[in-house]
Amino acid sequence: MRQVIYAMQFKGSGVPVSESPMVMKAATSSPSSTITTTVGPAGVEGSIKPTNGGAASFESQVTMTGESSFDETGSLSFGEGNRLRFTTLGQGHLGPSPDPKLSCGAVMWRVDGGEGQFAGASGYITSNFSVSDQGEVVDNQFGVIFVE
Repeated sequence: MRQVIYAMQFKGSGVPVSESPMVMKAATSSPSSTITTTVGPAGVEGSIKPTNGGAASFESQVTMTGESSFDETGSLSFGEGNRLRFTTLGQGHLGPSPDPKLSCGAVMWRVDGGEGQFAGASGYITSNFSVSDQGEVVDNQFGVIFVE
């Protein structure tokens, strides 16, 4: 087995699936990118910059299970034919943020398999995200995937 890691920032939208606000569909994408973290005397700084390469796409269904908890299932595509499937490990959390126009949260997903490069894959993905009052999603993901 070998590990494939990735860190990407996905942007897109989250919209209700039906008239019920309890089920949402998220659709986001991310270009290939470089992420830099620098620690210095003033503390920490980070940046994300696009780089050469293709884009990744993400889609999921989010079902609210409580006031601030949710379950999620979905998939990530990295180029043509390379897809991961995932489900929530435990429950995700979504709550208010210091910015009244944003909600923020975190979730951990278990990789349930995939196609192409990810056939038989396993592993975990963490997500820290925000959702604006207009449904705009910014999702920062870090994945550690095991492939054969």
